Order: sequence, then structure tokens, then C-alpha cells
Amino acid sequence: MEYLFDLSGKVAVVTGSTKGIGRAIAEQMARHGADVVVSSRKADACEEVAAEINADIGGEGGKAFPIACHIGHKEQLEKLVNDVRGQLGKIDILVCNAAVNPFYGSMMDIPDAAFDKILDSNVKSNHWLCQLVLPEMVERKDGVVIIISSVGGINGSAVLGTYGVSKAADMALIRNISTEFGPHNIRANAIAPGLVRTDFARALWENPETLANTTANAALRRIGEPDEIGGAAVYLASKAGSFMTGQTLVIDGGR
Repeated sequence: MEYLFDLSGKVAVVTGSTKGIGRAIAEQMARHGADVVVSSRKADACEEVAAEINADIGGEGGKAFPIACHIGHKEQLEKLVNDVRGQLGKIDILVCNAAVNPFYGSMMDIPDAAFDKILDSNVKSNHWLCQLVLPEMVERKDGVVIIISSVGGINGSAVLGTYGVSKAADMALIRNISTEFGPHNIRANAIAPGLVRTDFARALWENPETLANTTANAALRRIGEPDEIGGAAVYLASKAGSFMTGQTLVIDGGR
């Protein structure tokens, strides 16, 4: 019987994958057979996490490879893609997870520099990576693109507005990629997590009022864990999700 979630023989690149959701995605994809590139700004963190994933898996799955990259610099993204191809030969699965949010407060008060940084890191860098990787997927007639968006791109916020704008743009980017590249057997989907227990969202889930409000309005009455997003990414990247494209998968505990 064919195992629908098997990623053996696939090469996945996951940005921002030394912690939180990105790390969970990298580890789960490796556990399901993919060779996974662990990437973030700091080389030592990439090396440490890749070694930990390889030790945890113990050879029963794919392998993790560390390649550092700052997503805000196009030349580093180009080097990342070239290095992956040099080491592993191809990129089957692209997971754009890295993101920033340097501002918390009203959109009326956000400095231009912070606004630009959010859009550059959360949208433009994903666009650049897709430009770099999609041509080889077209040539192979096979490929998967996953962007980690957020429920902030669906729901309004009085304090995370610009971040939400960037995440809504990621959903639109996915829809356009799926439409243009679907005829080449390339699937593109987004994942929109709710509040998840990560360092990135620590200020939210460590705030008693925010945590109480989030869990009280969620059907499951709790926040998410990184592995719960990692499992969804495996589904989207595997044959199990082979008829799903252009969609945003909301994982928020039922809000």
C-alpha cells in the first residue's frame, strides 16, 4: 500500500527553521523521509539544529543540512538556492516560514522603516524565493510551495495591523502561484496558524489577558503547538495533499 505521507527522495528548504514552527516543519518533513535544509540567519544555530534533528531521527528518515541565509538580502537567497542545488541537486519543496514583526501598536504610529521591513521580509523575500525556485519545478513538472501565513491575514487587529497586511499578501501570492503554475503540476498553499507556543509569539501567549481571550474563544480551549503546524506542512507537501492548491489552511483551534 502506498504511504500517502512519504516524502522520501524529496528535498525541502525551510526558511526560519532553527526554532518554533519552522523547526517543527523541518523535523517532521525529515521524519517523513525528506532531506531538509535548515536555514536561518545564524550559521551556528543552523548547524546545531540540523545536528539535533539528525540525532533525533537516528537515520530513520531523511537528513537535515544546515545552510545559513538572511532572507532580507536577495543575494543571500540566491546563494541559498545555489548551495542547495550544489549539495542536494534540486528543490522539491519550498517552505517560506521566516517572518518578522518589529512593531506592536496602531498602524497610525508605525514608522516607515518598520512598515517596509515587514513587507520586505514577509512578502518580497517569499516572492524572490519563488522566482528563484519555480523555474526548476516547471522543468521537472513537479513541486510544492508552502508559505506560513497567519490568521492575522484574515482577522483585523488594532496592534498587529501591518503584520496582518503582509500575511494577507502571502495568501494572495499563493493563489496567484497556484493559478499560474498549476498546469505544470506545481501546488502552492498557505498555512494560517492561530496563536502557537513559539518564541516569536511569546509576548502574546505569556500575556494572561491575551491568552485567556484566545483560549476562551477557541473550540479546543487552548493554543497550538509547533508540531501541529509541522504535521499540516507534511500533508501539504506529500501525496496526501496532491489535489489541494491555492488554499489557505487555517489552524487555530476552532476560533
